[in-house]
Amino acid sequence: MAKTTTDHDEIRRWAESHGGKPAVVRSTHDESHGHAQGGGKSRKTGVGLLRLMFPKARQSDHGELEEIDWTEFFQQFEESKLALLYEEDSNFNKLIGRDTAEKREHGDHKAARH
Repeated sequence: MAKTTTDHDEIRRWAESHGGKPAVVRSTHDESHGHAQGGGKSRKTGVGLLRLMFPKARQSDHGELEEIDWTEFFQQFEESKLALLYEEDSNFNKLIGRDTAEKREHGDHKAARH
């Protein structure tokens, strides 16, 4: 059964116990942290779309992911008001909005951020 958390220590413990590392989708990551790549439009932050990657997992494609440090990951995690939906005994995980997590806790399992 999937669990949901916003606790940084729990997220890091779970990810590392499965060989996971914090990452960002490369095409959304701006190393200058000021402007988005491509059209020059500003973004709220330069970090980009967060992910947890599992480099040693079979059938795992990380070609578009770039590893970042946990400090940067959790800074964006908090700014974006995210929660981690995960299964303790597998690599299944999904970063979801905290508003979505709250709705799911109250029985709305179709809840999603729009």
